[in-house]
Amino acid sequence: MPSEHTSGTVHLHRPGVSLVIDAAGPGLPEIRHWGPELGDADAAYVARRPDEPSAINTPDPAVPVAVLPEAGTGHMGRPGLRGHRAGAAWSSAFTLTATSVTADAATFTALDERTGLELVTHVELAPSGLARLRHTVTNTGGTPYTVDALEVAVPVPAHADELLDFTGRWARERHPQRRAFDHGAWVRESRRGRTGHDATIGLVAGTRGFGHRTGEVWAVHVAWSGNHVTYAQRLPERRSTLGGGELLLAGEVILAPGESYESPWLYAAYSGAGLDGIGAAFHGWLRSRPGHPDAPRPVVLNTWEAVYFDHDIDRLRGLADVAADLGVERFVLDDGWFTGRRDSSAGLGDWYVDPDVWPDGLHPLVDHVTGLGMEFGLWVEPEMVNPDSALFRAHPEWVLRPADGVLPPPGRRQQVLDVSHPDAYAYLLERLDDLLRAYRIAYLKWDHNRDLVDAGHHGRAAVREQTRAVYRLLAELRRRHPHVEIESCSSGGARIDLEVLEHTARVWASDCNDALERQAIQRWTGLFVPPELVGAHVGPPRSHTTARTHDLSFRVATAVFGHFGLEWDVTTATADERAALRTAIAGYKDLRPVLHGGTVVRGDHPDPAAWVHGVVAPDRATAVFAYVQLATSVDAVPAPWRMPGLDPDRVYRVTVLPEFGRPATTGRIDPAWYGSGPVEVGGRVLGTVGLHPPVLAPEQALLVRLDAVGPASDGGVR
Repeated sequence: MPSEHTSGTVHLHRPGVSLVIDAAGPGLPEIRHWGPELGDADAAYVARRPDEPSAINTPDPAVPVAVLPEAGTGHMGRPGLRGHRAGAAWSSAFTLTATSVTADAATFTALDERTGLELVTHVELAPSGLARLRHTVTNTGGTPYTVDALEVAVPVPAHADELLDFTGRWARERHPQRRAFDHGAWVRESRRGRTGHDATIGLVAGTRGFGHRTGEVWAVHVAWSGNHVTYAQRLPERRSTLGGGELLLAGEVILAPGESYESPWLYAAYSGAGLDGIGAAFHGWLRSRPGHPDAPRPVVLNTWEAVYFDHDIDRLRGLADVAADLGVERFVLDDGWFTGRRDSSAGLGDWYVDPDVWPDGLHPLVDHVTGLGMEFGLWVEPEMVNPDSALFRAHPEWVLRPADGVLPPPGRRQQVLDVSHPDAYAYLLERLDDLLRAYRIAYLKWDHNRDLVDAGHHGRAAVREQTRAVYRLLAELRRRHPHVEIESCSSGGARIDLEVLEHTARVWASDCNDALERQAIQRWTGLFVPPELVGAHVGPPRSHTTARTHDLSFRVATAVFGHFGLEWDVTTATADERAALRTAIAGYKDLRPVLHGGTVVRGDHPDPAAWVHGVVAPDRATAVFAYVQLATSVDAVPAPWRMPGLDPDRVYRVTVLPEFGRPATTGRIDPAWYGSGPVEVGGRVLGTVGLHPPVLAPEQALLVRLDAVGPASDGGVR
């Protein structure tokens, strides 16, 4: 869609969404409208509409809320730039000096002679409707300037009066929490040195009661894998904003004359039809990137919950034999292969194949796995080091620490390697590069198993430099080995953000493979990340993390809506379990084009004990839906199962997918369609009226496939 730049109005728009920016000056540009798509004439009116009235004891005239809010304009909320020049030049007052507009982006340049700073703000609007914004500040003065914060702010309207964000912990990531959008600031900080288990993957404001398919919603995400902040703020003057950026520790950014600091991207999405529209914007943008995986996502078997540290070559060969027979396409050797690594207390940092366990190197296993037609993958944790390791004993100075001679508190009996240290960086690059050259490795499971505590370099805070160094290391490895895929794993899902996804091909959503917990973890991770990028594995019958036991059908039905895999000693599976897995894997491969290329939809089902979700192909000719019974319901008869996102003018054949198991039911009589074979139903009926599901036992799931068979004649059942 074209942009309009007339008399200071910048209008970026895509189907369903407009960004209208008042760039008439003299101050910084202000987003006057972020929401439903407007015509150019309406956008011009919105941009130049008269200032709002001012009230007693408020600035006169009304204060604009620019993309960088400034106290110097009378803004009484959170300023976008916080910094100083030796205690002075602490309040900015930028003047807009240049505007550059293209079809889908705008760049604004501003100067502030008082503080000696230049500010460049870049705004883009992608075809999916996802916007992203960032600032760059440059020190144009003659003395150092300390940047304490540089955050982007975007407005939301007064009728957005409810907030949704996320928290969590290890093995229970991305738990939703809702609250009223009241006066004041709701600030979510992550000071863990990585994205964080408890970090909110996004912050959503919406009309009261918004759901997956209903309500207007506005969402932001900070794309940064280190310390970061996301906030929502509402002032009594009825100014409401969402914003965020990097959370800088003391002294992390001190700009010498001529130096610049660039903030992380703040991604922002609007939807007039609930959270599914937010997901579509984020998924569409991620899928449009040049580096997005374009090959079918291979079925994975990871060895961790199968063998743990017991790296016996014969046992692993036997596991690979069974995996290949089941249809697995990628076999990943997890922790325990390198020098001294018999448990988690030692060896991290010594990235050499352990000759005591692997006297012939990894070649016997790699050759066996690839000879079976599978790819070989390997687990690494490059950013960490055990004090009980040759590396630590040789180079204790390579550890992040607040001061010389002082170590941070240990975590998991390990410390954090200072990747920004040139020698440590060179060592890691050499070791990983050597492994990737020596063996036919197609995949690295890149782990990161502890928070950064008291992380310093030469006495200065160093989380920012550590994060940037890790990005450089990932980028260089990908440059040297473009065929190797890397997964972002961080003791499960503690490093999931759009910037780490610029360097990786998949994220591990959680160390918890319990299917009931995974339903929620994957549901909310999937609001921002499409299913093909989210690792989802079938664990053993009894969960490693929760000790809960689930039927195989429920475990499979949960994992199939992601990048599917196994994390289970399948050599211990019964013949019936192996047959069921073989069938399920074949079914997953058949459905991959839809699952990993379609539109994710989630129904607003009236019963909180049951969830509805699915994926609809772009042409809406095929879809896969799940009805998930999480717990027992207070209702004896379930509410109809409505399937959103279909073409209302087509008839669909609805087929139960037995390849993913037959869920246990508790009703006396199942609905007629469920036991009678495929039925043909109009898309309008399926979306607005629905089908009655059978009465499922708790922790069971039913999957169906929908195939369009023709136009609807009367919209009903054939």
